[in-house]
Amino acid sequence: MEVVIASSPVDAGIGCWDLHSGAEQLRYRSCTSTPHGLACVGQRFLVSSQLRDSSSSSGTILYWSWNKPQVEVKSFPAEPIHPLISNSDGTYIIGGGSSGAIYFWEVASGRLLKRWHAHYRAATCLFLSDDESLLVSGAEDGCIRVWSLFMVFDDIGMEMAKHPYEYSFSEHTLRVTDVVSGYGGCNAIIVSASEDRTCKVWSLSRGKLLRSIDFPSIIDAVALDPGEHVFYAGARDGKIYIAALNAESTPSNIYGKHIIGSLSDNSKGVTCLAFSMDGILLVSGSEDGTIRVWDAKTRNIVRIFRLAKGPINNVLVVRRPLYSNFQTSANSHASLSRRHVPLLPPPLSKYVNSTDEIVDSGAITVPQTPSSDIMDAPYLSSHVLTKQISELQQQSSAATGMEVDRLKLDCKRSLEMVQKWKEMFADLHKFCVDELLGNDQTQTQ
Repeated sequence: MEVVIASSPVDAGIGCWDLHSGAEQLRYRSCTSTPHGLACVGQRFLVSSQLRDSSSSSGTILYWSWNKPQVEVKSFPAEPIHPLISNSDGTYIIGGGSSGAIYFWEVASGRLLKRWHAHYRAATCLFLSDDESLLVSGAEDGCIRVWSLFMVFDDIGMEMAKHPYEYSFSEHTLRVTDVVSGYGGCNAIIVSASEDRTCKVWSLSRGKLLRSIDFPSIIDAVALDPGEHVFYAGARDGKIYIAALNAESTPSNIYGKHIIGSLSDNSKGVTCLAFSMDGILLVSGSEDGTIRVWDAKTRNIVRIFRLAKGPINNVLVVRRPLYSNFQTSANSHASLSRRHVPLLPPPLSKYVNSTDEIVDSGAITVPQTPSSDIMDAPYLSSHVLTKQISELQQQSSAATGMEVDRLKLDCKRSLEMVQKWKEMFADLHKFCVDELLGNDQTQTQ
């Protein structure tokens, strides 16, 4: 079952609705999310970066489990985090800071594995390629950069490289508002939006700009059609423009070159977009506090959801976990708390190597073992694996001594065998020499 999750920059909480039935599932409390600051971590829990005051020098990152409306885990990063994403397995979380730095956390342990300076101004959006090997970041400096996660963790390679990023695109003249990537990993296309009223299409394989499209209004959100024939651009004038990727629009089009149509319901500015899993339904969030579900083929509104108050700045479409049971009565919450509900991970660390333990900085994904508890996490932290290795290395002195004695005995036997082979070789050599000399003497006589 697919659910729509939406949040607001004001304290309106997080709304959750069934995409197809329209029934509200649960309302999560105490959330003032930043744009692009809401994510679902491995279908296990929700995470959101919080910034109650745009001028504040501090922020928080909050966790909610699926079945409880209250915040369960609170983290305090070194600086306010704006965009926030997670990989599909939920093994790590990536955040973009107000300073332009990017943070990379391991979920299971909460450790900050890596922090690097990515932009000169605050990061505004993050996106992972479909194979999750590349990270695309946009910022207030108008720059878009593509990062290889393999290179980011290669300290020696980073030092030897001319620059730490794969590509840096600086054709936008104002703040980047959104960025998405298509299929194909390093051969995919990127579509970016900016306050300069343009959307630009980039080629990752060529590392250059393919197309720049001018729009009548500022674009704050972009969604790429799963077939990659068109993309949808949510504008501040309330329209969702449809732009062609493979063909130009007709000369009579009123919107301009490459724009082939629009979706409109006379709403306020469109702030966020997301496609359903099958690519048929397009979900949009608006400044008027409504979430609209559109049929992308007919361009009609199928359903409308409303958050309690305030504008919408984030919308997600995710699959609901099989174990979640969105019941809102007090008795149901009490019964859920008594079940085997998965514990959420610890808070995220503020600094790299903030603990005294020296461990390998990597999250390791392992196959999920059969378990009666379907809510077990399908991964283990590298910290856990390192601890297990250390325990195996701490063998008893008696066992070590026995092993040394056995090796010494094997060595002694080997040396004795070598000595015997030497003696046999000497005897054989003497026999051969005697035979040769005896034959020579016989022939002489």
